[in-house]
Formats: sequence, C-alpha cells, structure tokens
Amino acid sequence: MPTAAIILAAGKSTRMCSKLPKPLQPVCGLPLTSHVARACQKAGIERIVVVVGYEAERVKQGLTEAVEGPLEFAHQALQRGTGDAVSAAKSLLGDWKGDIVVLVGDIPLLPAPALRAVLEKHRTSGAAATLLTAITDDPTGYGRVIRNADKTVSHLVEERDASPEERAVKEWNPSIYAFQSSQLWAALEQVEPNNAQGEFYFTDTVGVLTRQGKQVEAVAVADARFVLGANNKIELAQLNALMREQILRELMISGVTIVDPLNTYIESDVEVGQDTIIEPNVTLKRGTKIGADCLIGLGSRIEASVIGHNVQILSSQIVGSTLEERVKVGPFANLRPGTHLGVGVKVGDFVEIKNSTLEAGAQAAHLTYIGDATVGAGSNIGGGTITCNYDGFLKHKTTIGKGVFVGSHSTLIAPVTVHDGAFIAAASSITDEVPEDALAIARARQENKEGWAKRFREKQEAKKLTKDA
Repeated sequence: MPTAAIILAAGKSTRMCSKLPKPLQPVCGLPLTSHVARACQKAGIERIVVVVGYEAERVKQGLTEAVEGPLEFAHQALQRGTGDAVSAAKSLLGDWKGDIVVLVGDIPLLPAPALRAVLEKHRTSGAAATLLTAITDDPTGYGRVIRNADKTVSHLVEERDASPEERAVKEWNPSIYAFQSSQLWAALEQVEPNNAQGEFYFTDTVGVLTRQGKQVEAVAVADARFVLGANNKIELAQLNALMREQILRELMISGVTIVDPLNTYIESDVEVGQDTIIEPNVTLKRGTKIGADCLIGLGSRIEASVIGHNVQILSSQIVGSTLEERVKVGPFANLRPGTHLGVGVKVGDFVEIKNSTLEAGAQAAHLTYIGDATVGAGSNIGGGTITCNYDGFLKHKTTIGKGVFVGSHSTLIAPVTVHDGAFIAAASSITDEVPEDALAIARARQENKEGWAKRFREKQEAKKLTKDA
C-alpha cells in the first residue's frame, strides 16, 4: 500500500521566543522538522508534504537544503488550528489512494521503526485510523487518549479542554496518526471549532470516526522520550541532549572511544571510524567524516571536513577541509575552508591555513599563515612565514614547488612562484619568481659598526649627568 505523509509545520510558536521559525530550530545540527521528514523517508513513505505558514519561504528553503529527496509543500494561509493545516494538504493529496500519515513537525527523535509499527498495525487491522500513543506519569501539556470501557479508543481531548477526570489519564497523544485517505478527508469535513480556542482541532477526527462506528486502533510507543516535542528553548535543549546521547551511544557501540560523553558534542550525520579516540570538549559538526585510528584531541572543533585514517588533531579548529592519512595537526592550528593536507603532512601550533593545498610530507611546524597557496611535496615552511595573498582588492596565489625550504620569518608576496628544490633565506621578503634549486635572499645586508654601542652609551650617560646637575 503506498503511503504519503503530512507534516505540520505552519505555526508561529511564540513560546520559542526566537526570530528563527520553529521548524528550523537546530537539533544536533539539523532543522527540527527535517528530522521528522527523514524518519518518514526511513520508514518507506513515498510522498512527504510539509504544511507551512509562518515564514513559509524561509522554512521551505531550510528544509529542502537539509533533507535529501523530494519534499512537497502546502500553505496554510490562516492559523486556524491543526485541522485546517491538514486540510491545506488536500490540494496535493486529495486524490491519493493509499494511506496517509499525519504528524507534527517538532518530534525530532521519532524513530522510523515506530512509524512502521503504526502503519503495520493500521494495515493488518483494517482500521480507519491508527494512533501512536505514549504513557507517562506526567503527561502535562499533551492531549489525552480517552478510551471506552472495553479499552477501545473513544476520542482525543486537548488538555485545555479536558475535564479533571480526563486530565488524570496518563495515556497521551504525541500527534502521530495513520489514516485511510478517504476516511481522513471525510472526517475532516465534519470537524467544527467547538473548543476553548475556537480552532479546528485535527484530533477531533478521531471522535468523528468512532461516533460513526469506524474502527480506530492505537499503538503505544516503547519509550515516550522519542515522541517528545518542543515548545520552548528549555524543551528544545532537552531534545538536543537526548539526541546527542543517542548519537554518542551509536558511535561507541560501533567501536569509537569517547573519553567523556558528557562533555562531547557530536551532531547528526557525523561519521567516525573504529578505534578513533575522542577526548573531552570536542565538537564534531554536521558534514564531518573521520576515519579509523585517529586521535581528536582536547577541545578540537571540526565542521564539514573529511579526515583520513591515523590522523592526529590536537586542540585545533578545522572547517571545510580535507586531511588525508597520517596527518598531524596542532595544537592550536586553524584550518579554514578549502584546506587540503596530503598524506603525512604536519601542521603545528598556531598555524593558519586557508584555501590551500599542502602535498604529501610537507610541513608548517609553527606560527605560519598560508592562504591561497599550493605547497609541494616534502617542502618545509619555517616558523613565522606569511603568504601575503591580499592586495586590498583581490586575492592572489602563491605556488611553492616540491622540496622547497622556506626559512623562518619569510614573507612571500603573491602572486609569486618558488620552484622545486629552492631555498629561501630566513627573513626574506620574496616578490619575484625563484628558480629551481636557487637560493633567494631578499633582505638588507647586515652591517656591523665596531665600538658604536660603547660610544653611544658613554654619550648618553654624559647627557644624563649634565641634565641632573
């Protein structure tokens, strides 16, 4: 049976107190609602329609960028409740012949197996609708699932509209449903805004169906934490913590050593190889892939980068970079976007590299800036070296060949080329091409004036005595 999903993401959510729309609030590096869409994809749902409203274009762009595969969007023009939001998707799914899953967009921990369980129960029972429910001791803030004496589902009631007896019910509604498509649209047409808010509640469709004698089934989720939503930044932080715990657990099960899980932050989609060690206070951002047998040292931050096997990174920041096998970085290095380090490259303390390639075996041991440059295999860049790549208007390229030695405190003023095997004398300011195997010296010649310092001191002392007299 083909299945479509309707994800509700149209609300303004003023309780979030943020200029960023709620569906785009970050949870472990991805927009909140993108996690829900991904769960639908993993559950095998063929079509996903996201209902947007507040900041619609911004939400559409953010979700499209975060979710691989097609998303469709429906627009809720007025905020008239969840029932009205689902109705907005009818223009896209009104003729759909399969089942339709309806769910809210703020449950990022929703596991795909839970969705599959709801759909399996729905299809094997032949029910008009099937709910995913949760049971906790304190369901405050959620609508309740009201059952008949024979334990069949009667209806759903929002907490603000519930009687004291209904509020005492511990089974609650996380707003995840499966419907036969024809039953969904027929029930929606009968929903009225008879509630404290004057809104069209989608939850009322369940009561509509049961009053008509239609079968409504329910499946309880194994762990209620996985269907929690977020209405404010406190709850959002709780969801982040739960997902972070889940990510770290999966990595450790796969053979990654995380020295201090409580002080390690790893986002969704990060990949880490077996026997890699992650020390405390490390941050691994989305888009990062790390090979096996690496050491990611204390306080390092890596984002959108690819790290090969047997790489050592000590207390450094790496963004948008590629490091091949056996590279050593840090401590306190800063690798900016566009950096590519070949096999066995060494980048030491207080080295900054931007949009540059260091080929196999090259070294920049300390206190160096390399920007918009290519450094050939086996070259050595001395401490204090700077590639001057910017003239105030444009960036220019520095090309350093293979086996080049650049002495400490040298300045290479781009555009400039240093050919294979050349030597640059320390403290040189290089402005012209350096031929292969040449020695370039570009500094003032040293001049020693014998006895000058002694004469200077005597002269100054005499001046001081005259002044003090």
